[in-house]
Amino acid sequence: MALASFLNKEEQERVVSAIADAERATSGEIRVHVEPKCKGGEPYTRAVEMFNGLKMFETAERNGVLIYVAYKSHHFAIIGDSGINEKVPEGFWDDEKDILGKHLSDGKQCEGLCEVIKMIGDNLSKYFPCQADDKNELSNEISYNS
Repeated sequence: MALASFLNKEEQERVVSAIADAERATSGEIRVHVEPKCKGGEPYTRAVEMFNGLKMFETAERNGVLIYVAYKSHHFAIIGDSGINEKVPEGFWDDEKDILGKHLSDGKQCEGLCEVIKMIGDNLSKYFPCQADDKNELSNEISYNS
């Protein structure tokens, strides 16, 4: 099954563009990983596995964020690396989770991802502002497992 089952080509491009736009405001790195079913059944645990598998911990400031979606299992998670977790308050991702959950329930996955990606960029910019020498440390492309 292809990623197009969840996001068509135009929507994929919109999400990748949203990531690039969000990363202009922050040195943080945002990725989206999609798969049909949550392997293991627990979305947070699976998101951590994918975070590590994608080597998202390999950023200079340990400020990567993964948005994980298992669309057929109706699960998702948003997780940040240790550099983020050391600086942000408890419940930092709650608004983003609420918004993404609502959009996914309404079948508006592209809109939800783009809105949440923008929120993440805006929120991270307070803790990890974009620097003059900032470089894109992680791919903006959506990763996918079938």
